[in-house]
Amino acid sequence: MILEVLELLGVGVFAISGALVAGRKRLDLLGVVVIAAVTAIGGGTTRDLLLDRHPVFWIADPIYLYIILGSAAAAILYTRRFRPPERLLLVADALGLALFTISGAQIAEESGLSGIAVVLMGTLTGAAGGVIRDILTTEIPMILRRGQIYATAAIAGAVVYLLLQGAGVDRAAAALLGMSVVVSLRFVAIVWRITLPVFVLGDSDRDAE
Repeated sequence: MILEVLELLGVGVFAISGALVAGRKRLDLLGVVVIAAVTAIGGGTTRDLLLDRHPVFWIADPIYLYIILGSAAAAILYTRRFRPPERLLLVADALGLALFTISGAQIAEESGLSGIAVVLMGTLTGAAGGVIRDILTTEIPMILRRGQIYATAAIAGAVVYLLLQGAGVDRAAAALLGMSVVVSLRFVAIVWRITLPVFVLGDSDRDAE
């Protein structure tokens, strides 16, 4: 039940973030729905295909598609009347990342994968939809932007989730705390503009060209 709720919330939040990106790119209504959909189901679809889960989650239960349509419509109506805050997209994206990272980790866990595979699958579930969205809207994917704490936040949240369970913490509580880690790291990075160190080639490499 908790897993289903996480996925439903994740789909809704990511659909809103996709619709906001489409609005900034001045796409038509069909374009808004398409971007909202790929953002919302891209990560979960990739996860299900890699884990050989049939049918894919949104095919098995079309309620996810209705949530995407409803969330996209809500975003359109809201932005028609109000100017969304500049950081609303980043906030929505952070919430979606947290929800999908932990739900993806839980599904991978139920599939009997090792701890490191669970972390990677959770990160993939959380980040893949945003990557597809950014590629389709000709943006550099968030996880590839210089120094961005994005996938790092997802990895940290999934690791905390597993460690807490290993320490005997209830699964639901561990999931909530893992999501809190993801959201907290993203918010801290956004508000204080904290980034990861950037790898730069030395002068010796430039001289060799």
